[in-house]
Amino acid sequence: MKEINKQSAREAALADRLRAKAFGITPENVDEVIEKRAHLLKSVFPAFSQFCQTSLIEPQEMLQVLWDLWLPLGIKLASQRQQLERPLIQGILGGQGTGKTTMSKVLSLILDRLGYQAVSLSLDDLYKTYSDRLVLTQQDPRLIWRGPPGTHDVDLGLNVLDQIRQSQSPVMLPRFDKSAFGGAGDRTTPEIVTGVDIVLFEGWFVGVQPIDPDIFETAPPPIITDEDKAFARDMNCRLHDYLPLWERLDSLIVLYPTDYRCSLEWRKQAEQQMIAAGKSGMSNAEIEQFVNYFWRSLHPELFIKPLVKDATVVDMVIEIHADHSFGEVYCDRANS
Repeated sequence: MKEINKQSAREAALADRLRAKAFGITPENVDEVIEKRAHLLKSVFPAFSQFCQTSLIEPQEMLQVLWDLWLPLGIKLASQRQQLERPLIQGILGGQGTGKTTMSKVLSLILDRLGYQAVSLSLDDLYKTYSDRLVLTQQDPRLIWRGPPGTHDVDLGLNVLDQIRQSQSPVMLPRFDKSAFGGAGDRTTPEIVTGVDIVLFEGWFVGVQPIDPDIFETAPPPIITDEDKAFARDMNCRLHDYLPLWERLDSLIVLYPTDYRCSLEWRKQAEQQMIAAGKSGMSNAEIEQFVNYFWRSLHPELFIKPLVKDATVVDMVIEIHADHSFGEVYCDRANS
């Protein structure tokens, strides 16, 4: 790990105006910010390198992202937790391939070095049991895959988040095994955690708000037929059930692909890598059918695009390019 050139780091930190604003960096505090970040980098680097090796990521490739994004974000979360004087519930909204899981793991390492115990909770961990979902599919045969609104146990999520917000300890975090029942998935043994400071609550529609149902009349593909529009309206309606869960969030970060269609390509790449590694994976036609199903239920253009412009709901937007690199990071671009 090379020594940091403090002067160039200082200039870079101030050059990106939107990102500087998002992380509270000013000409007055930039020296202190760089000093703190450099100290934290040294402290977290051994654990970060180990994580990269086990995840088959090249640590040097990720070093810039660690410096520019994950370290300042970890410091920001620690500061928010300190001000709250109770556990922080941080929502992370991101679709397939946006790096939610990697970011949550790296943030946990950073927060640990800052003296805070962070745990990850996925929207996936709140799925209804296999038997409950069988009943659900009988009631609504359109719910062929787990994932859309209606396939989760919202009360379970409320119960867990409320226990953590009230600083109860220990707490049983629900966990979900996607491989159970031939890939249909089922609940598995909960994880018992103590002394939680920060929850990184991530998922593909965490924080997403219902929209005006008239919008579906002129929806983009794959919402084409009357059946598609009816399904989209019903899923939009079911989002109301999740609003009490979103009310428990103290803050919401959106990992935002600059083109929502990237998630289809990312899914294809992921499946091809699985097949290359000797595991079973979906064909391109199956992937398209799968992704289109989710776009019919909550279309990114209709639900995510307006959300990132709403500073009353979203606290930070992190843009992601087609090559998985990070773009702009901002809090409220409209007023910047």
